[in-house]
Amino acid sequence: MAMEGPAIETLIREAFPDADVIVTKLAGTGRHCGVRIVSQAFAGKSRIEQHQMIYEALKGKITDTVHPLVLETAVPMSHLQGKT
Repeated sequence: MAMEGPAIETLIREAFPDADVIVTKLAGTGRHCGVRIVSQAFAGKSRIEQHQMIYEALKGKITDTVHPLVLETAVPMSHLQGKT
């Protein structure tokens, strides 16, 4: 059974309490999801490190229940203001 959007969102919010999270079902079999996560936790991390943090938050369920997962990660704009 595919992991539903609310379950994905719950696991991500548990790992990143400050995050803005949007989960979107993508066209296909119903097992395709897009997730946009904005969190201060991503500051100073490479895109690969950010994505690894998300997969860790999903506690291994991603390989069993959702395929594929399209990730978009970002740091809040307030963190970027004042930097050049």
